[in-house]
Amino acid sequence: MTGFLLRAALATMFSVPLLAAHAQAYEGAEPAFAGSYLAGRSAAKLRDNAMASDFLADALKVDSGNPLLIERIFLLELADGNIPEAEEYATRVLGFNSQQRMARIVLGLRDFRNRHYADARKNFQVAAYTPVGELTSALLIAWAHAGEGELNLALKALDRLDVNESFANFKAYHAGMIADYLGNAIRAEASYRKAYEDAGTSLRVVQAYGNFLERNGRAADAIKIYRGFIDGGDDNPLVAAALANAEKGIKPQAFVATPAAGAAEAMFSLATSMTDEQSVDVALLYARLALSFGVDKPVMVTLLGDTYEDMKLYEEAIAAYEQVPPDSPLRVNAEMEIAVSLQRLDRREEAQSKLKQLIARDPKNYDAIVTLGNLYRNNEDYANAAKAYDDAIALITEPQPGNWRVYYYAGISHERLKDWDKAEKQFRRALEISPNEPMVLNYLGYSMIEKKINLTEAMDMVKKAVEMKPNDGYIIDSLGWAYYQLGDYDQAVAQIERAVELLPADPIIAEHLGDAYWRVGRKLEAKFQWQHAKDNKPEPADLVRIEGKLKNGMPDEVPVTPVQNGTNQNNG
Repeated sequence: MTGFLLRAALATMFSVPLLAAHAQAYEGAEPAFAGSYLAGRSAAKLRDNAMASDFLADALKVDSGNPLLIERIFLLELADGNIPEAEEYATRVLGFNSQQRMARIVLGLRDFRNRHYADARKNFQVAAYTPVGELTSALLIAWAHAGEGELNLALKALDRLDVNESFANFKAYHAGMIADYLGNAIRAEASYRKAYEDAGTSLRVVQAYGNFLERNGRAADAIKIYRGFIDGGDDNPLVAAALANAEKGIKPQAFVATPAAGAAEAMFSLATSMTDEQSVDVALLYARLALSFGVDKPVMVTLLGDTYEDMKLYEEAIAAYEQVPPDSPLRVNAEMEIAVSLQRLDRREEAQSKLKQLIARDPKNYDAIVTLGNLYRNNEDYANAAKAYDDAIALITEPQPGNWRVYYYAGISHERLKDWDKAEKQFRRALEISPNEPMVLNYLGYSMIEKKINLTEAMDMVKKAVEMKPNDGYIIDSLGWAYYQLGDYDQAVAQIERAVELLPADPIIAEHLGDAYWRVGRKLEAKFQWQHAKDNKPEPADLVRIEGKLKNGMPDEVPVTPVQNGTNQNNG
């Protein structure tokens, strides 16, 4: 939804190293203050918000008027979901920085909850600077007008988003919800339709538009939208539940029933658009504010869990997912995400056990079986991974576009088990479902290159993958290695040098470049690359091979007759 400039603006709003830039200011401070301050700064770097807040609060007792500490504690309390405390600190922040954007938003939302909509708008208006501030403020000001029943003023507030084409989807989506909430079906329909035409793959747009159609006597149209979303490869449990209810004739409640729910949805919209590493800290703040309204809890705590996963805070992610109610359609998804987080915490047996329990309850849970396969594959347990993927594939009656991944993962697992016939079959099945997947083209092409089979076809596959992902070092290395296997060493050098530039720490790519250098007579550079490969911690079997080259160089080239037909030969 958002462009690069907006993402950059988001990143400037909240930065974890905020205190680091000011560390020198406290050299020579009294020990009690300095110790708490430095401990708080260290905890903040580790994104332990609760601990950071406690330490900095201790420092604030010594220096009660320190604006840096007050602002930092405000942000930490907000990130930890302590909204009343954050509101108190926000008031103090505005005492020395009247335009602090997040403080204005927090206090504006406090006014909003109390239905003091005019006061809320004043706060939001002050926060309307930089692209993200303009977007946030426009959405919240619009919903504040909606709280007073003023449709035209609400839509006029959204018109401010016309200055940035990246905001178009936000505008259409929220205009639809506001008109829908205020009972203007004609305007709601027009805005929902535009949002759907421009962002029909958006979960929330599909939910909101389908919900509107159902409540306005057009269940058949809603069913068509829900099925289109699912057939597109996203079997989301919320859409699946909406589809099931629509087919049963169960009329839904309004998607957004109150202005507070609208404001929460605004925060949700913004948080889900902040997906890069630089803006994820801001996404956490918006997720906390969305959750603070107490509406649509399963969705909001799932957002919180997803955000913590993006931040690599897996214990916190688990705690968030555990708040999804047992009767929610999102509960199964939450259990799977808990398993993934357990895996990332290296609690592998717990992760596998949780997924096995899900599968025992529902042996046809395709997503849980695939996730279990992913855990096995990540643990290099390729035999169990292959079995899990094969079990998942057995559940597929009519493959959908998104199913290419399970065939791809199955192919990887069988290839690692040295069962090339099954591996190739699964890779090619993945390409039948989705012919232009660069990961599949690269893996299959590279595997055939390694085996010196079907080299012409393999080269075409890798070239196609490079065209689609021209800055992917692994794929470019595959192309270079294909040239190497065909004996075109000059082209191999050119391609693999570029791959090394993109992925300088990959030991296998460095080894490949060393091999290519050796074949063109650049033997000193070849040894340098092999040493570089060795220093980058290759797998044990690869290390033995690399050390052999460092000691003995490479043997004279032996002509190879590549196999162009038949795919079960392994000359690698």
